Amino acid sequence: MEVVKEAKTMQDISESLRRTGKIITLVPTMGVLHQGHLKLMEEAKNAGDILVISIFVNPTQFGPNEDYERYPRAFENDKKLAEGIGVDYIFYPSVEEMYPKNFSTYVTVEEYSKKLCGKSRPTHFRGVTTIVAKLFNIIKPHKAFFGWKDAQQLIIIKKMVKDLNMDVEVIGIEIIREPDGLALSSRNEYLSKEERKQALSLSSSLRGVKELVINGVVDTAIIKRRIVDELMLMNLIKIDYVEIVVMTNLDPINQIKEDTLIAIAVWIGKTRLIDNIIIRKEDLPK
Repeated sequence: MEVVKEAKTMQDISESLRRTGKIITLVPTMGVLHQGHLKLMEEAKNAGDILVISIFVNPTQFGPNEDYERYPRAFENDKKLAEGIGVDYIFYPSVEEMYPKNFSTYVTVEEYSKKLCGKSRPTHFRGVTTIVAKLFNIIKPHKAFFGWKDAQQLIIIKKMVKDLNMDVEVIGIEIIREPDGLALSSRNEYLSKEERKQALSLSSSLRGVKELVINGVVDTAIIKRRIVDELMLMNLIKIDYVEIVVMTNLDPINQIKEDTLIAIAVWIGKTRLIDNIIIRKEDLPK
């Protein structure tokens, strides 16, 4: 496994690999690797010849007063975990490498970035799409893997790739959860014991909704009320949003239908967590 810190070096390596017919797969990360990341890497490893991961805490996707400075970093441990999976290259650039002096070009997926998380984090997705576009240009992957836990992010990246004719296949992998249901996230380590206990209400409320839908409740107002009521029982939780939207464009809908995204964002103390479920055709009332 090789650690590469310079964009031009990584580009040259990738170009050389492509010329020999190698299929390059990419898992972009901000480090502090957990089982969710490892699952993405395993899937990516099986889908190509050369597996590249990026580790970069991207400053442009953090807003003012967010947790960029305190975001956890654990490169040495990340390197061991990556090596255990069989990663071939870690792209590990500095902020100066990715955003040199006078950097002024950004990629924005317009309407999609204003919804859900974009309402309270208005510059977040501009940072995400810009850094992902740069990673695609630097690493030149044939396939890139993302988790469905960040569903809006994945939908936006797919839209960017389609709109800009990027030559990369974007693949989503289902949410990986702790045995008690909590969706894996690097930010989970911020939680106190009591906060973590209350965080379980995110996944439990979503499980309850899925049961409602299977039993024929498809009115989104009823479903949202059910989720809000359960979350409000937790005294440490402040709701950012509970939204039920169609996955094609993230627009709100009145009735659950095939490929509906039910997404939650909350604050627990100083920690912002997200979770979601997707209602597929097989989940709808027969």
